[in-house]
Amino acid sequence: MSGYYPPEFADILRENFPDAVQEVIEFRDQITVVIDRDWLIEIATFLRDTEGMKFNYLSELNGVDYWPQAPRFGINYIFYSFVHNHLIQLKIFVDETDPVVPSLTSVFPGANWPEREVYDMFGVRFEGHPDMRRILMPYDWTGHPLRKDFPLGYEEVQYTFNIDRIEANKPTPSADPPQTGTE
Repeated sequence: MSGYYPPEFADILRENFPDAVQEVIEFRDQITVVIDRDWLIEIATFLRDTEGMKFNYLSELNGVDYWPQAPRFGINYIFYSFVHNHLIQLKIFVDETDPVVPSLTSVFPGANWPEREVYDMFGVRFEGHPDMRRILMPYDWTGHPLRKDFPLGYEEVQYTFNIDRIEANKPTPSADPPQTGTE
């Protein structure tokens, strides 16, 4: 999908939502509008329904962990207009003490699974989501694996040059049968 990021859309959002827009970032011809999370539903509806914009497709929804910075999490939304071939990115920052964002499923039903992925991987909850449960990890999994402070398990990858060292560290089954306690 190719498109471009018209800078005038950031100005339109600033005019219509002066309390919501916190910052506009332009980087390599891409426009990112940082907004307050309380305005997400209203701004997404505005982008979808306004003539001249018609951002009718939620192209991407993802999370980023900026740990140890505060606020810790960034939630990115990229909207695409099939009508005008335009893109715009919204970004919301949330702190780890209150990682809750309004769900976009009422405006863009396709946000359902991406919101569940962000919840599963980062622990950011989406208020009003119709089915907020894990989607990638097992239900009994503890933690959120894409958080930068998530403990990593480590097992060295076996190659021909280190096979002896890895085999020496692997547990071996006992030659004796297990004791049952009744002799």
